[in-house]
Amino acid sequence: MEKTIAVLGGDRRMALLARLLAQDGYPVRTWGLGAFGAEDTPLEEAVCAERIVLPVPLSRGKNLNCTASALPLCGLFALLRAEQSIYAGGVKDADRIAAAEHGLTLTDYLAREELAVRNGVPTAEGAIAAAMAATEVTLCGTPCLVVGFGRIGKLLAHRLRGLGAEVTVSARRLDDLAWIDAFGYRGLHTNRLTGKLGDFRVVFNTVPHTVLSGELLRELPQDCVLIDLASQPGFDRAAAEALGLKCISALGLPGKAAPETAARAIWTTLKKIWEEEA
Repeated sequence: MEKTIAVLGGDRRMALLARLLAQDGYPVRTWGLGAFGAEDTPLEEAVCAERIVLPVPLSRGKNLNCTASALPLCGLFALLRAEQSIYAGGVKDADRIAAAEHGLTLTDYLAREELAVRNGVPTAEGAIAAAMAATEVTLCGTPCLVVGFGRIGKLLAHRLRGLGAEVTVSARRLDDLAWIDAFGYRGLHTNRLTGKLGDFRVVFNTVPHTVLSGELLRELPQDCVLIDLASQPGFDRAAAEALGLKCISALGLPGKAAPETAARAIWTTLKKIWEEEA
């Protein structure tokens, strides 16, 4: 008999995840997902499940990431038991400490490489959709800069090229710059951007620290659109807005741009984790 599963909090992708679990025959309970079509059970009943699946990101401040209720994360942890298997995405150090204080161990499914790669696809597509909505030109023929050549940078550059954009990618590592050249993109060293930004109409940042300071931002055309995909800003937003540049913070795109795809990616990862735990 399959173990009972509770999916608690989050956004539409978590409600869709619960539906996928139920379709595959798992006994599922949900809480905090009624706004997305789920048939919620009382929290006191839901937390009795053998497996607890929490959202990505796990927390918003000190509360569980949940649109339905401001539930303190420590309050939720007080209801759980050490023998339960608990899974969450994007677990912060403070979240782990709070869980440990209640004798709980969290498994971060978002830390799995296969999920990070799969999440990169809706992130890249969502970023392109944001660029299309924010500009008055086609991306075909438009000079675009992708800052960073990690998972998202690779997927984004590939899709921009497919649309006919003029793709430039910046990176720090010499091996990344070699791959950028091998793929046929124009390459720039991220630490040597001065004097090279004057033609870009769209800049996508994938690096979680400030790369484009005020001095570099002043080189960009007035109609350039900045799209930040990183957890920490890659642009000096105040300086950009003072210069009249359009800034878009595009976080959490998998759950916004393609929640069903994101849910399927989480489900695939959880199945693999459970197989490994068996």
